[in-house]
Amino acid sequence: MEEIENKSELTPKQIVERLDQYIIGQQEAKKAVAVALRNRFRRLKLPEDIRDEVAPKNILMIGPTGCGKTEIARRLAKLCGAPFIKVEATKYTEVGYVGRDVESMVRDLMAVGYKDVKAEMEEQLREKSVDKVEERLLDLLLPGTNDRPEKKEEPTDAPMGFITQSSPTEIQIDLNKLAQEEAANQQNEEAKKTDNSTREKFRQMLREGKLEDREVDIVVSNNPGMPSMEIIAGGSLDDLQSSMQGLVNMMRGGGRGKKRSVTVKEARKILTEEVLDSMVDHDKVADEAKKRVEQSGIIFIDEIDKIAVHGESHGQDVSREGVQRDILPIVEGSNVNTKFGVVDTTHILFIAAGAFSVAAPSDLIPELQGRFPLRVELDSLHKEDFKRILKEPKNSLIMQYTSLLETEGVKLDITEDALDRMSVVAEEVNASAENIGARRLHTIMEKVLADINFEADEHKGETIKIDAAYVDSKLEGISQNQDLSRYIL
Repeated sequence: MEEIENKSELTPKQIVERLDQYIIGQQEAKKAVAVALRNRFRRLKLPEDIRDEVAPKNILMIGPTGCGKTEIARRLAKLCGAPFIKVEATKYTEVGYVGRDVESMVRDLMAVGYKDVKAEMEEQLREKSVDKVEERLLDLLLPGTNDRPEKKEEPTDAPMGFITQSSPTEIQIDLNKLAQEEAANQQNEEAKKTDNSTREKFRQMLREGKLEDREVDIVVSNNPGMPSMEIIAGGSLDDLQSSMQGLVNMMRGGGRGKKRSVTVKEARKILTEEVLDSMVDHDKVADEAKKRVEQSGIIFIDEIDKIAVHGESHGQDVSREGVQRDILPIVEGSNVNTKFGVVDTTHILFIAAGAFSVAAPSDLIPELQGRFPLRVELDSLHKEDFKRILKEPKNSLIMQYTSLLETEGVKLDITEDALDRMSVVAEEVNASAENIGARRLHTIMEKVLADINFEADEHKGETIKIDAAYVDSKLEGISQNQDLSRYIL
């Protein structure tokens, strides 16, 4: 996969080609998101006085469940390496109600951005951390070999340049003392040489992987770092609970950590995380994450049709409209306090999606409608689409199931007519029952391969052929049966 720096050079046509590897059909939606993404890259090349005036063209996707709305947004974010989160509009409540406030979506996005940037910086420092981790492992394997104290000279009471007069007895005592010190120094040097020799032998064994299963005692921090004080910056109730728990742990001494007995292999992972965390400049990480979130962050708001008010408002519908009013300033552009600093949402790209089977986009409040200028309707899937979904995408369903069974030594030979039959059944069931889009294929594949999955250990080394007749035998009566609940729920 190309580096993040090169991804900004992708043209809309190339973006669509990349999306085609994972998503079948929905060309209009792909073109819309590709242009929106390209415009973000174009905006960053504009002069600063014009750049701030160019607002992102937020997108509203309309289509039935399972047709690819979420997948398009998720793959788009991976494609451009941008901070991305998917949120459900129904999880938020109006200010004044108990529940998560809409600003938490920006805090969650910032947390994702911080984690991504930190992981990138740690990867750059990983090679430098190897030696430090190795030394700490040797300290655990050979305690005391790396911290032998040097012999300090005792100060004399006589001023420099003066000779004190001593009796023969005192001179003899001094000579004995010097002899003892010399012997102690010599013994110390010999011990050092022995320790160094042993340490180097262990170092070689460690590098050769001969000590991976040996157990060592390591102190693992229960609560690394200071507890988060995001509540001071306007955090949510969850943040308050986390912060208070961190303070309690710190006051109880939980920050000192606890001793664990682990293998050298596990200790290396723990120590690598600790060393990398100490090497990373956290302020620099926060600054870079804030910049990425503000300039290229993507928030996907799913189920936005569930907070649309259809007809007159009664009871909880008032709260739904209140959620829309709370979302509006964030989409328009506002400053949100997070524990990593204040985030400006003006240039974050928002992609909203919903089936709109009951409500219509026009049922959203007018101000919110105006903040989603791009409307894209996604098509329902048909048997041709289902067949392509089964075999064409990268890591397709067929590849997933065949790979899983290959781990048991079972090979699947799925014929073209079997794919045709499963696609037809998926279309028929979606038409006669609830239309759940491509998710229907998961149900059908599980039903077809249920016996093979259960008895895989008995068919080791065999090649099992899946043809149309086999599919019909497993799915017999499903498409004709009007009461499908026990098959599809």
